[in-house]
Amino acid sequence: MKLTTGLNPYGLTYYLGLQGSGTPRANPKGAGLEGFIALTEELGGKAIELWEGWLKPMSDAELAALKTRLDTLGWKRVLSSGLHHGDVDFLIRTAKALDAKYIRFALTPILCGDRAAAGQKWYELVASVREKLELYAPMAAAAGVVLLIENHQDFTSRELVGLCDEFGPAVRIVFDMANTFPVAESPLDFTRVIAPYVRHCHVKDYRVQFTDDGFRLCRCPSGDGAVPHKEMFDILAEHNEEMIACIEIGALEARHVKLLTPGWWHGYPPKQAEELAACLLAAQRNRFAEGEEWRTPWERNADHELIDYELGQYRRSAANLKSLGLM
Repeated sequence: MKLTTGLNPYGLTYYLGLQGSGTPRANPKGAGLEGFIALTEELGGKAIELWEGWLKPMSDAELAALKTRLDTLGWKRVLSSGLHHGDVDFLIRTAKALDAKYIRFALTPILCGDRAAAGQKWYELVASVREKLELYAPMAAAAGVVLLIENHQDFTSRELVGLCDEFGPAVRIVFDMANTFPVAESPLDFTRVIAPYVRHCHVKDYRVQFTDDGFRLCRCPSGDGAVPHKEMFDILAEHNEEMIACIEIGALEARHVKLLTPGWWHGYPPKQAEELAACLLAAQRNRFAEGEEWRTPWERNADHELIDYELGQYRRSAANLKSLGLM
């Protein structure tokens, strides 16, 4: 499989000026799109994921200039937004302008697999996702664009495949390789189910801290945590001739998956004990030791450390992937 690897911006939110926007903790000197492109060049990336918020203010001439720049660099490009808040009409038009084949969408605001937090609204969210995909999939197909739906700590592997089958080849999957844990699936089990539908990967990782209620997922450089990226890409290669992948680091706040509490399972189908055991076993890899610090500088209110922290994690991730032959 031909793998083209680059960067995703969401693990650089403080450095780029996105974290805490509009609050006293925001970084007033955020590097923005220019800083993101510079880092991608520094790390030798050949693909880039572009946040909708950077593209919205651009004129047609500015979009054309960006396309020419990316063409000159030889980079593949993916646009990025959320289905519940994104301007999909704009994104489809912009994808055409930038010659981007794929648009990535998070589907719901649910995190940590916590459907119970939404109560009955979980089913309303699912219905809304279906309505929007039914509307936009034909538009994307007509434009020659593919809508990539992400496992954004909300949908299971089989549910994502079901949406792809329901709405056709204009809907496929962007695979966040660390977000199998929040829905109680092991990385390898999740990969086997979705592999034929994946067109883009977020090469993310987590280290796990086990708690009385379940476990916390804490950001770390890709390759330093619980996610077996090499084995997952081997499975994906059985079904795909080429793939775009972008390094992503997790959020600056840990995700607490409380799957050992009965209420957490609200809205989930029954699960085989062997599948849950595989998830819990996989989460043991490179886990936090008892008493080891798991908080990020953001969680410790050490904002002065954040830029070096974020950039350091991306640089180490790139080195780790290069050592595995994945970048």
